[in-house]
Amino acid sequence: MKKDLLSIADLGRPEIEELLDLAEDLKARQKRGERYTPLLGKTLGMIFEKSSTRTRVSFEVGMYQLGGHALFLSSKDLQIGRGETIADTARVLSRYVDGLVIRTFGHQVVEELARCASIPVINGLTDLHHPCQVLADLFTIRERRQGLKGLKVAYVGDGNNMAHSLMEGAAKLGIHLVIACPEGYEPDQGIHREVLKEAAISGGKIEIDHDPQRAVEGADVLYTDVWTSMGQEQEREKRLEAFQGFQVNAPLLSLAKPQVLVMHCLPAHRGEEITDEVMDGPHSVVWDQAENRLHLQKAILVKRMGG
Repeated sequence: MKKDLLSIADLGRPEIEELLDLAEDLKARQKRGERYTPLLGKTLGMIFEKSSTRTRVSFEVGMYQLGGHALFLSSKDLQIGRGETIADTARVLSRYVDGLVIRTFGHQVVEELARCASIPVINGLTDLHHPCQVLADLFTIRERRQGLKGLKVAYVGDGNNMAHSLMEGAAKLGIHLVIACPEGYEPDQGIHREVLKEAAISGGKIEIDHDPQRAVEGADVLYTDVWTSMGQEQEREKRLEAFQGFQVNAPLLSLAKPQVLVMHCLPAHRGEEITDEVMDGPHSVVWDQAENRLHLQKAILVKRMGG
């Protein structure tokens, strides 16, 4: 059976917990300087139609540390950028590499690539989902809080791909997640309906609110993301106006629990969605999040491409 990872909805709770446990083990091995190469001789193809720092570097380094090789494939260099179909690209690359990561705009591109490829396909980010980031975030929270079930996470910002994947992860693991966003910027309604069903089973709680102060009250984790994502640059001024009052700053932080963790998936627009004071302050685990992309994605690679 082909092991794709297109969204967190693809995973059951036991599989998520298994990935988190494996990431913990791989991180410990790496810190000890232990060489572990289960992907020796394997090659990961990386199709990137969007720019990237963390996703690209963490997957490349991860493959190297696991004994394999990563091949960066810009859409400007592939024939896909000159009209070759996703299906044909998938079939060809399946003959060359052992797995694919794709970072693109429309989620349907990832779905078509997975449908036509005979090798595992991993979603490195689409406009709809960012599963690798959120799995690393869950790992980061678990490291700091020794558990996830019952925690309150307040996400303040746009109902974007990050919000969608956080909703799916929270619903699977019994987390209380509140998405605080301006009216008109709510998460996808279809995804919201599905996660409510999942949360009812796990004991989690998923809420949408338009009041950031109310959402943050008593939160264990305070999360934010950029207000203007890649591909939305023409909406920047409109969004800056709509999101006034949704900045993660010291007054908002004071409403959360005293030991609250502050998270941001990066890149940050400092002074917009988050202040320097908070991002560089004692509650911030932003750099742990960034590091843990490496360890969690190595776990994904081992589970998808190993054996």
